[in-house]
Amino acid sequence: MIGLDTNILVRYIAQDDPAQSAKAAALIERRLTAENPGFISLVAMAEIVWVLDRAYGLDDQEIAAVVERILQIDVLVVESEQEVFAAMIALKEGAGSFAGALIGALGAKAGCAHTLTFDRKALRLPDYAPA
Repeated sequence: MIGLDTNILVRYIAQDDPAQSAKAAALIERRLTAENPGFISLVAMAEIVWVLDRAYGLDDQEIAAVVERILQIDVLVVESEQEVFAAMIALKEGAGSFAGALIGALGAKAGCAHTLTFDRKALRLPDYAPA
């Protein structure tokens, strides 16, 4: 398995730098295999969403589509894939932010009864409760 940094994935998604985007595409499309996949950490997933929102101005639906596509690429292994999927659905449905939904889903996975927050938007998510 090969770990992938956020910038590799952003270049692959955005295709905005001819040299780096070509290298990222070659890596993901030709070098990675089912036997030797690329690993995407939760930190990298959160950074990808942040970069697509802040630097590229994508809306929640577009970002959710990118996350969904990442989850579908056979040669990529996403850490806590089920929780990332749940966060993508929450983002797609407008129920909360990707990071907020991911925090709640990871808390539930760890056995938390709920995650306390002051964030009113996060309170729309099922794993949250008011502090």
